[in-house]
Amino acid sequence: MDITDLDDTDGRSYPARRTTKNLVGGDSPIQAENFCMGVATLEPHGGQVPWHNHEQEEVYFILEGTGEMCVGDEKEILTGGQAVDIPSGEYHQLTNVGDEPLRMVYCYGPAGEVAHWRQELNGTLPKAGEEAPPLPDGAQEQHTDPAPSQ
Repeated sequence: MDITDLDDTDGRSYPARRTTKNLVGGDSPIQAENFCMGVATLEPHGGQVPWHNHEQEEVYFILEGTGEMCVGDEKEILTGGQAVDIPSGEYHQLTNVGDEPLRMVYCYGPAGEVAHWRQELNGTLPKAGEEAPPLPDGAQEQHTDPAPSQ
């Protein structure tokens, strides 16, 4: 039986002020052929999953906190207990607009690493309104700075 303990999972930190921990897929001992799943924590006042897209369909489930969710040309505020469907290929972004950390579960399929993780770390995310479609009107700006040099 494969078991993952969230408290024992190292996770990965990103320049857009979030940490992710894979529960299924990635470096987790639990692997699935058809989906990946994990938990992300976005820092207060701007922690973000920046504007990006990928071939996998995805769901974000907000555990706690308040976030501005953009999917395509739509923008809504999400709070704890709400989930959002992100269709395959659709650009999307989640920004913590609250005073507390935003914790969420992500689940996408099919399994595999999504390109935006590496793009964010390398500073090569397509920029909204330039190499990617623009964000919805009034949305929080996309974080595109690379990770600081080690």
